[in-house]
Amino acid sequence: MQPVSLMGGSLPDWISAVSQLIFLVIFVLLFLGANQRLQVYVWKGDIRSKLSMIEWMAAGARRKAREYIVKNRGSDVDTLLERTIDFFIIEPVNIEPIDIIKRLDHLFNVRRLRFKEFFKDAMKDVSEVVRSRAEVAIEIAAALNYIYKVVRHLLMYGEKTKNWVLIMQLQLLMPAILQQAQTLWKAQDYFIKGVPIGDGAGPLVVYRLAGPEARWVDVDDETVAAEVEFEGRRLVLVKAKGPASSVGRPGHAVEKIVEDLIARGSKPALLLTIDAALKLEGEETGSIAEGVGAAIGDPGPEKIRFERVAAENGIPLRAIAIKMSEEEAITAMNEKVYKGVEKAVERARKIILEETRPGDIAVVVGVGNTAGIGQ
Repeated sequence: MQPVSLMGGSLPDWISAVSQLIFLVIFVLLFLGANQRLQVYVWKGDIRSKLSMIEWMAAGARRKAREYIVKNRGSDVDTLLERTIDFFIIEPVNIEPIDIIKRLDHLFNVRRLRFKEFFKDAMKDVSEVVRSRAEVAIEIAAALNYIYKVVRHLLMYGEKTKNWVLIMQLQLLMPAILQQAQTLWKAQDYFIKGVPIGDGAGPLVVYRLAGPEARWVDVDDETVAAEVEFEGRRLVLVKAKGPASSVGRPGHAVEKIVEDLIARGSKPALLLTIDAALKLEGEETGSIAEGVGAAIGDPGPEKIRFERVAAENGIPLRAIAIKMSEEEAITAMNEKVYKGVEKAVERARKIILEETRPGDIAVVVGVGNTAGIGQ
């Protein structure tokens, strides 16, 4: 039996010719970069879908901040949002490092005071605690808005310049960027409610060392201190003033306290700082590590004051870190972090007993945000 003939050719011949034609077309398309264009199209679709989620969170965070301010009798709220959402700091010139810390400290201080004035003008009839929560709510909305604008810029710039490498890199980073945005989104609710967060571990340790009967006094802007006796030692305990959402100015406060003690002939025998620290993947939340140096996540102005006052006066500078993830640091304090606080209290007591003698003075600083943690 003869094979079926189509227009003078056999069926196998036609199949072979079509297969070769398809192969040739695919080869030409690959040579012209069609596969790359298809991959870029898929990447852009993935970026856009995640970008829309970030846009939704940024808009939602702004709305929640606005609702909280309106609920607390805020006035001219839209103007307040307009002035604060895109508020920025221009970094000082660093090509000439002389007095860069002083200049940076000045800029941070101006920014902090300016923000406070914005909220005092808009929320005259509420407490500092309520104003601090509104301030953080807007800070989070501003952070989400900035993330959205940066991702949008990179995507649009990559499309404009046909830079597929930039688009590929952005697509690979999007899961981490989205996770950071989601963490900020969740954190806003906790700050508005005044719930203690993971970053409050350091201040909570100091509060536990002080006990409920300690008498706290203001020593610097939004920073308080108390003196207690412990096993024959005199402890000077320092933390940000709560329960407002604040990190205070612990470096400035410690500098004042140490200089005052030395002026009275009572040089501290130990300066101990306690703070939350980001854990590495695989580390246990609430685990404790100790070391030397100033445990503080600060751009420089506060941290350098610890280092200078310790170095200039020969005071041992020790540190305790309570490990947690970035999400755990800015969301409600969980059980593992709280257990880490308990362990840090015991570790602090041990360090004080080992490195000081009866009659000595130790300055202990709880670094972190005191949202929901009073004194």
